[in-house]
Amino acid sequence: MKLDQEIKAQLAQYLELLEGDVVLKISAGSDEASQEMEALVDEIAKMSARITVEKTELPRTPSFSVNRVGEDTGVTFAGTPLGHEFTSLVLALLQVSGRAPKVEQSVIDQIKSINGEYKFETYVSLSCHNCPDVVQALNLMSIFNPGITHTMIDGGVFKEEVERKEIMSVPSVYLNGEFFESGRMTVEEILAKMGSTVDASEFDNKAPYDVLVVGGGPAGASAAIYAARKGIRTGIVAERLGGQVNDTLGIENFISVNYIEGPQLVAKLEEQVKEYGIDVMKLQRATRLDKNDLIEVELENGAVLKSKTVILSTGARWRNMGVPGEAEFKNKGVAYCPHCDGPLFAGKDVAVVGGGNSGIEAAIDLAGIVKHVTVLEFAPELKADAVLQDRLYSLPNVTVLKNVQTKEITGTDKVDGISYIDRATEETHHIELQGVFVQIGLVPNTDWLGDMVERTRVGEIVVDSHGATNVPGVFAAGDCTNSAYKQIIISMGSGATAALGAFDYLIRN
Repeated sequence: MKLDQEIKAQLAQYLELLEGDVVLKISAGSDEASQEMEALVDEIAKMSARITVEKTELPRTPSFSVNRVGEDTGVTFAGTPLGHEFTSLVLALLQVSGRAPKVEQSVIDQIKSINGEYKFETYVSLSCHNCPDVVQALNLMSIFNPGITHTMIDGGVFKEEVERKEIMSVPSVYLNGEFFESGRMTVEEILAKMGSTVDASEFDNKAPYDVLVVGGGPAGASAAIYAARKGIRTGIVAERLGGQVNDTLGIENFISVNYIEGPQLVAKLEEQVKEYGIDVMKLQRATRLDKNDLIEVELENGAVLKSKTVILSTGARWRNMGVPGEAEFKNKGVAYCPHCDGPLFAGKDVAVVGGGNSGIEAAIDLAGIVKHVTVLEFAPELKADAVLQDRLYSLPNVTVLKNVQTKEITGTDKVDGISYIDRATEETHHIELQGVFVQIGLVPNTDWLGDMVERTRVGEIVVDSHGATNVPGVFAAGDCTNSAYKQIIISMGSGATAALGAFDYLIRN
């Protein structure tokens, strides 16, 4: 595998940052995948005097491990980490060499404090934009804790292994041979799942905020930055910074930026938030909002945060169909991310439920991978933009069913079909297939608010032109509100509006 000149030039700059010697131990055979991996490893080794290569036997072939001299770090790549995983390889080289990662010391201390033996394995596809976050997090844990090892496994190379374990969603993480979790996770989320959590008592002595932002997506980050720039005490409490943007592949309508991937934008948001000294509280779910002398936000861990004003920016999540089989077969044929999971359905028949832009974009992407795509749309006509519909109808392996209602997703251990009702004739039909991608829109994350603030019939928080709710001092922004359009740039603008509205409220009260 030859790297193009642009990537080589970038890689050369990174390799100059190596702080110690690195040994790549490679296990390769005569197959094409081994030759590709071996060529990549050799090319990288030639670019730095600090990198040497040794032949060895590893549990999987082809694979290679990244080690310090005389010490196995437990970081292994099974397959060739290109595509989205190339960054994982570069970071592994730097961090194994001794270069400090951009992680808070408290997180590193949590990693080091874990006792026991933990053998992690992550199955990925190289087109998955969520997979690198998990790979990089587990690699980092392996580097800092000798009891932890991690292997990235390219599902496209180890197909038999993927089929045997019936893996139908990536990233899929196994711990000591047993399924651990599927989907994007940060290092903090992995630590929490392992039982290493932040104690609620750490929140007891936090002074009241001037502005407390609940939710860390584009709206929340924007609101916090605008508030902090006013010189007032600002905090963010969120389950995960970035929100839905973490799960977005390509963003092409973010003005002034031709193209950026979701995780890259999230990293930039987090970096800017930290520059302003904002108190960031991750992995915390809000469960109650109340107003006394101050506005109170209770967290799932029992802690209560107080603030003079609150900005709700809890975003939205994928809407579920609510039909039999959907929950039962999630990650067993039912999927929500065509970019991540599409490669696992190569050569198979799948359905896409939803005829809006996201559904039709998913169908177009999947048509280039799978054997056949069936689109099911509840309305009499598709709702996607005309240019997307034209592209869809030009594809030979796509069938579009309109005016149909999904009735059930069928299967035993995994999906084997989907049943739908023709709304015109009321007849039920069944299609045999192996995967169902659900793309039917979003539902706001506002259930926890109850009747505290005014919401629409579908749960969206009602706000005025200043981002204010019906509760004095409580503002809202982004996809959790009744904004006309759900777009990243609109969420950011509404976050700024809500912050300015909150600041104005503080001045006047």
